[in-house]
Amino acid sequence: MSGHSKWSTIKHKKAATDARRGQLFTKIAREIIVAARGGADPETNFRLRLAIQSGKDANMPNDNIDRAIAKGSGADGDGADLEEITYEGYGPGGTAIMVQALTDNRNRTASDVRQMFSRAGGNLAESGAVSWGFSNSGVINVEASSGDPEEIALEAVDAGAEDFDIEGTSIEFKVPFTSFEPLKSALEGMDGVEVESAELAMVPSTLVELDDTKAKQALRLLDTLEELDDVQKVFSNADFPDEVMEEYAQAG
Repeated sequence: MSGHSKWSTIKHKKAATDARRGQLFTKIAREIIVAARGGADPETNFRLRLAIQSGKDANMPNDNIDRAIAKGSGADGDGADLEEITYEGYGPGGTAIMVQALTDNRNRTASDVRQMFSRAGGNLAESGAVSWGFSNSGVINVEASSGDPEEIALEAVDAGAEDFDIEGTSIEFKVPFTSFEPLKSALEGMDGVEVESAELAMVPSTLVELDDTKAKQALRLLDTLEELDDVQKVFSNADFPDEVMEEYAQAG
């Protein structure tokens, strides 16, 4: 499993249980609002369907989900003025970082993101500077609580997985956009398999190995970027040492 995916999975677990839950609900609500602009029916709107599922996975109240759909679709007469922006930059160790944001004030968001990069010794880059090294793919991380991970992975390939990476009982699947939902459903239906996270992500084509010091600096930067109110998702090509990830997982 890639270093960034380990960070993303650990972050997901923490966000679902700690004081950041409220902020997580806000970010999911924003995603639902923007997705609902493409139609309020999740059966015909894949992005909205995925956003709603993210809300349910985080135990977001149904009333919150319904209000966000109404706001985005204009059903309540109050469509939110949110703009989608992607920032690109370089972090510690020369790592490439992609930052996806939803904002009603692009100047504020750009200033906040730039400040976080500067504090970490990195810098924002021009559009296209690092995005060429990433591709849009579905990423599903599962825990094989029972059964042979190899057999589960091969069964998932038959269900549409493009590639997989096994580390102990954890399996990361990379899947084309068109096969994302069928594979997620297939994995959820397998005995002894727990889907820990499933998202459409910017997947790096190559990884940059970091030493312990640079890895900790990069983790801090990724965390501070994700904690910005306007930032939805952060992706990087950082490859973190196992020892650093273990320490990160145990941190409060």
